Amino acid sequence: MPASHFKLHKLRMKVREGKTRKKSAVVGDINVTPLVDVVLVLLIIFMVVTPMIAGGVAVDLPKTVNHFKKPDDGKDIIISVTKDKVLYFMANAIKKEDITRRVEDERRKHPEKTIFVKGDSRATYGAVREVMELVHKAQIEDVMLGTEDVKQQPKK
Repeated sequence: MPASHFKLHKLRMKVREGKTRKKSAVVGDINVTPLVDVVLVLLIIFMVVTPMIAGGVAVDLPKTVNHFKKPDDGKDIIISVTKDKVLYFMANAIKKEDITRRVEDERRKHPEKTIFVKGDSRATYGAVREVMELVHKAQIEDVMLGTEDVKQQPKK
């Protein structure tokens, strides 16, 4: 044994002071802590990403009493009109001249998709009506308008 190894061995023995190591017993339990960590991280990711999946742009929708609720299944072609008359096809800004062509293209690819127009409550009637006419030019008869439900006060 070289001298440096011998000194190192003596140093280890001095630190241990003659204590012997205990052999660890075999543990038969599964350590679930890493699994829980991974699941929590995935949950957080899904909670953050899920609102982004819903297409379109956030607009203040008009409020109605007789609100028809349709679950967002991601199968809608969403056209949004902001208060500043900026148009969005899904979540991308679009020129008004391109709406008819894009609707036709999307319906050709996915005929089961529904057209959903979300007009900001502060947008002019004319701006939303113009979008409706452009969608109608694409031979689409069934268009849904986005609204929000008015919370009714219980009658006393």
